[in-house]
Amino acid sequence: MSQEFAGKVALITGGSDGIGLATAQLLARGGASVVICGRRQEMLDQAKARIEAEGGRVEAIRLDVSDLDAYAAVVADVAARHGRLDMLVNNAMSVHYAPIGRLKLEHWRKDFAVNAEAVFVGTKAAMTVMAEQGGGSIVNIASTTGIRAMANYASYSASKAALIQFSAVAAMEGSRKGIRVNVVVPGQVDTAATLDFAAKAPEIAAQTADAIPMGRGGQPEELAEAIVFLLSDRASYITGIALPVDGGKSVQLYIPG
Repeated sequence: MSQEFAGKVALITGGSDGIGLATAQLLARGGASVVICGRRQEMLDQAKARIEAEGGRVEAIRLDVSDLDAYAAVVADVAARHGRLDMLVNNAMSVHYAPIGRLKLEHWRKDFAVNAEAVFVGTKAAMTVMAEQGGGSIVNIASTTGIRAMANYASYSASKAALIQFSAVAAMEGSRKGIRVNVVVPGQVDTAATLDFAAKAPEIAAQTADAIPMGRGGQPEELAEAIVFLLSDRASYITGIALPVDGGKSVQLYIPG
């Protein structure tokens, strides 16, 4: 891989596994100095070791992005210590599964705290730094449930929808300052959590995969490729989009067979 990100600094929340880790690995291979954040120290240590084993430059910070003051402080600290912040990926997520009648207000608030409020706080802090340095790129990670309805995901779906619209506004406000803001919209992705579920409920997992036009879930690396493209100068004229990377699911007109 070319060193297209040499001299650049990237911050990734939820960077210790899945999509976040795959994105961190790609950016590090491209020469970026990568900072990954996550809640579990053991997973952060493992992710850091994997990136360093490939020769990448990486720093791991334990962070729960729902602690909004702590998240804003991390963005400011990373920018201060590295002298810049070129890329931000808001990938950390929270999801609660329940019908509306049984969904607790505390769970609604938790999903919004992580999926919407933290994205606002991180994006705001990063845009302040990026405006001063002459530009930067932000990619926020949504979900197909943010653009299509799915029963039992009210808080997750609503918070991801808020993320998408907020990102569009941020793109408009950042466009004359050299700041691009885009969204990647994953469908089902074969992360450790989804693979664990598939092992416990193989029939449901098979039906879920079959409902995707491509007939399978995505790989974290496939999502990372889209994220890294949008972060890169190759996407220099792209801002304000919500790019589905979902095997065609979000455009499917489903009719039961």
